[in-house]
Amino acid sequence: MKKRVLIIGGGASGMAAAIAAAGPGREVTILEHMDRVGKKILSTGNGRCNLTNSRLDAGCYRSSEEDFPMKVLEKFSWEDTLDWFRSMGLEVKDRQGYYYPASDQASSVLDILRLRMKELKVNVVCGVEPVSIKPSSKGFLVRGKEGNIQDSGHKEREFFADALILAAGSKAASNTGSDGSGYRLAKGLGHNIIRPLPALVQLRCQGNYYKQMAGVRTEADLTLYADEVPVARDRGELQITDYGLSGIPVFQLSRYGARALDGGSRVVVKVDFLPSKTKKETLTYLTKQKECFPQRSGEELLLGLLNKKLALVLLKLAGLKPSEPVQNWSRKQIEALCRQIKSYEALVQSVNPFANAQVCSGGVDTREVDPDTLESRIHPGLYIVGELLDVDGICGGYNLQWAWATGTLAGRTASLKEG
Repeated sequence: MKKRVLIIGGGASGMAAAIAAAGPGREVTILEHMDRVGKKILSTGNGRCNLTNSRLDAGCYRSSEEDFPMKVLEKFSWEDTLDWFRSMGLEVKDRQGYYYPASDQASSVLDILRLRMKELKVNVVCGVEPVSIKPSSKGFLVRGKEGNIQDSGHKEREFFADALILAAGSKAASNTGSDGSGYRLAKGLGHNIIRPLPALVQLRCQGNYYKQMAGVRTEADLTLYADEVPVARDRGELQITDYGLSGIPVFQLSRYGARALDGGSRVVVKVDFLPSKTKKETLTYLTKQKECFPQRSGEELLLGLLNKKLALVLLKLAGLKPSEPVQNWSRKQIEALCRQIKSYEALVQSVNPFANAQVCSGGVDTREVDPDTLESRIHPGLYIVGELLDVDGICGGYNLQWAWATGTLAGRTASLKEG
């Protein structure tokens, strides 16, 4: 009799699990509530799919159990990911340690995964929403509803599994099918859920100047403070929107902001708009520019140094009229402008919702999962993988690496472990 491995969720981790589990003597089935598998993959890496990253260390992941992510990734590294994709026939390219399919198309990654599942005879069932899981000494009974579950005419279906892999994803990017249903299923099986919050997401900030600065892109150094305590720092291209801050460095800080705000802290991001110069060098530069061009206005003095829209706002915040000749500036006024340039304060009101987030922080408590196998410590034969776990990576292919690694390890173990 074939061993039945059932996977709930047809995203990156679910497909990785299916491919790893499939083979002689196994019957592998994916249940996906959307009309097709892998939809979220198509939007990764701006449509190019950043598969993994060669700079992979503990600082790239966040979890309430700090050493859990690397315990897992020691068993399936970024090199293993590249070998795995090449073994399936996908050529990859290296962009300074960031790996992509050679085609630069995320669709190529999804196509190769679907092709491999077809070759391995993985049974893919779409349009079925799992609603309950009943564990027993013989395995798991999963009940699902086909079609619109709000419709009284929906069809109920049952699936039996010797091993069950939960790969239902998080609540991030709901338009791709991530609806948080996996948390409900895991909780129903006795697992503790650390409150999920949006991560890798934009920050909404208080103030009337953001509409004036909207569209500005500039290199900046950002530090996030919670109740005046520095929590996280990052540097890169900052994007200013009409409601606040965006861009990769903001995404990297956002999970800390979300958790601090959820805990009732006052959250501020201090922005250094001129990270190439120290505060002292910036003050010296502004002073010399004033001496060299006393007849110029403040707006003219900052030409070429800062984006024009940004410069106008920073001048106003420093109490300076952009059209006023700089020869009228006092030392204190120059220092005030320097402070705005080097330590602009953005008061964060909220993070954008789950729909805008790339991933979530929070999820199934990793203390309840074996890092060697991803098997539940509560229910033998149950495995929990991918974004459903309380692990989130930074931008740069790290969350997909987590999906490939956890899915593969769980799939291997689930298919081979004796019941």
